[in-house]
Amino acid sequence: MSISILLMLAAFAVGVVLPSAQARTEAPEVLYTLQTSCSLAGGEPEPCVVEATQTAEGTTYRHVIGGRVETVRISDAPVRMTLWDAGTKTWTPLSSAAARFSTNTICFNGRDLCVVNANYLNSVREDRPDASAGRDLVQVRFDDSGRVHLTCYDDGCKELR
Repeated sequence: MSISILLMLAAFAVGVVLPSAQARTEAPEVLYTLQTSCSLAGGEPEPCVVEATQTAEGTTYRHVIGGRVETVRISDAPVRMTLWDAGTKTWTPLSSAAARFSTNTICFNGRDLCVVNANYLNSVREDRPDASAGRDLVQVRFDDSGRVHLTCYDDGCKELR
């Protein structure tokens, strides 16, 4: 989501399918590493490295931003998006994710974590041109378990605020 983390978000919203659990039973596989920019808590963008890996539990996106690491996981059956909490050492559900194609940006939980990932968003457009044509903004909200609860596009998302 090559992808950043949201990846995830846009991929689910436009119907991109994750690899099956059977295809992910081996050791973690590095899908790609991307040098890009990320921002935390609505702050200014700064250099970061995103490493996407595939495991039996899902696709994991590890973001190294300065001395901080933020990890997002997308799993399927059912689709869920979670964030690693280093303090409690548990996966906690995300509340929302959004992708803006015009800026190649994916953000989680509002602007808590944002990443620029043109590779991923371009792959979404290539994989699902019918679903992404004419779209700029895709937002997904999750329930308390991290499962997709609501998806909206462009101006439709304004109605949900």
